[in-house]
Amino acid sequence: MSAPRNQFPTKLLRWLSFSAVILPLLILGGLLFEVLADGLTRIDLDFLQGYPSRRASRAGILPSMVGSMCLVVLTACLVVPVGMGAALYLEEYGGRSRASRFIEVNISNLAGVPSIIYGLLGLGLFVRLLDMERSLLAGACTLALLVLPIIIMASREAIRTVPYSYREACWGLGATRWQTIRRVVLPMALPGMLTGSILAISRAIGETAPLIVVGALTYITFLPENLWSPFSALPIQIFNWVSRPQEAFIENAAAGIIVLLGIMLFINSMAVWLRAALQRRGR
Repeated sequence: MSAPRNQFPTKLLRWLSFSAVILPLLILGGLLFEVLADGLTRIDLDFLQGYPSRRASRAGILPSMVGSMCLVVLTACLVVPVGMGAALYLEEYGGRSRASRFIEVNISNLAGVPSIIYGLLGLGLFVRLLDMERSLLAGACTLALLVLPIIIMASREAIRTVPYSYREACWGLGATRWQTIRRVVLPMALPGMLTGSILAISRAIGETAPLIVVGALTYITFLPENLWSPFSALPIQIFNWVSRPQEAFIENAAAGIIVLLGIMLFINSMAVWLRAALQRRGR
């Protein structure tokens, strides 16, 4: 006769799992409700097309919004080819050599480094050593370093989903390693690689600490004209408004948070749509 099972650990683990999911959702829902209540009435065409002002009723987010979008585009152009190329090399050519293992360990460690450390690195390397000054390009390079380890790790996981038997079949038909990667491995892994890259870049759009260290402006009344122009970003503008004591600027900050969340949700939705479209095309 089997011994009766103890239901207490099972119920406890189930309750802990339920709490770990529900409590953060409740807290997030409360914060979103408060932000929407404060900032939704502030969003209008004048707010989206306006420039920062010392008067809260006349302040807008156009320069910071344009700066954020320029940062996202530049960061993607800089980091996506490098990250995908590094992942392909490590998975298809690196093998298990000492150099590959050393690179893997450092990539994993860099993914957990606080973002402000990358800001200090960008300040010393791009702003001072390479003399980029406090420009849009320096900010994009700093954010590229921040998300590069994440893109490499996500791309490697996508490449690992391609069965090894497909590679062996290609080699058996006389294909070279590069032909196998270009015709089989890359098309099958591309949806996951692009999805991971877009999600990593969507994280960069919400970063504040690296941009503050690099020298993003908190008050700017013009749009960036080229790669060497001074810039601002939505998180910087929100941080500036939150630090002011007037209640009207708090409403502006809430409206800026709503716009930032909308941009991030749009980018994440594009990642989901792109993954689904590429998977349908692959079939």
